[in-house]
Amino acid sequence: MLRKYAALSLVFAAGSLIAQAQTSSWKIDPAHSGADFSIRHMGMTNVHGKFTNVNGSVTIDDKDFTKSSVEATVDVTTVDTGVAKRDAHLKSPDFFEVAKYPTMTFVSKKITGSGDEYHVIGDLTLHGVTKSVDLTMEKPGKEQVGMDGKSIHRGFSATTTIHRQDFGLTWNGTLKSGDNMLGDDVKVELDVEIVKQ
Repeated sequence: MLRKYAALSLVFAAGSLIAQAQTSSWKIDPAHSGADFSIRHMGMTNVHGKFTNVNGSVTIDDKDFTKSSVEATVDVTTVDTGVAKRDAHLKSPDFFEVAKYPTMTFVSKKITGSGDEYHVIGDLTLHGVTKSVDLTMEKPGKEQVGMDGKSIHRGFSATTTIHRQDFGLTWNGTLKSGDNMLGDDVKVELDVEIVKQ
């Protein structure tokens, strides 16, 4: 009987080890990650900008990527459109109000897809408002050894479009003033490098 229990214990222990081996933990590398965006100006041109200082964690299921998850934080105070005056305006209460809302966060809820394209669906919290967004993500890159010869890295890219007014980003709080100079749709492109822990 003791041998039977011992054998069962070994089976459960082995199963636990296999389950643990299927997942791996990663951290976002802020030095090699960023979020770019573009928005239509006066219906004529696209104004481009970016956020740096992207941090977060990723759990990858090595057997089934759709069971993976991600949590990320973006420092909104790093917004950069190449024009200091415009950046200061974006940080003001007219838009991001960074003194009150210095970060935006994304927490995945579900991942679908396979092969070369996945959809990472999750909650984006921006300007104190949380909405569900759908990130269209390319197939994650393969693991590569870092320049230090030790660390393991992977990268992935994703895109989405958000509606800024859904997050309370309205100029002067009305659709009849400065808002008619800006498009409502904001295209976002994410490039993220992660490091295995």
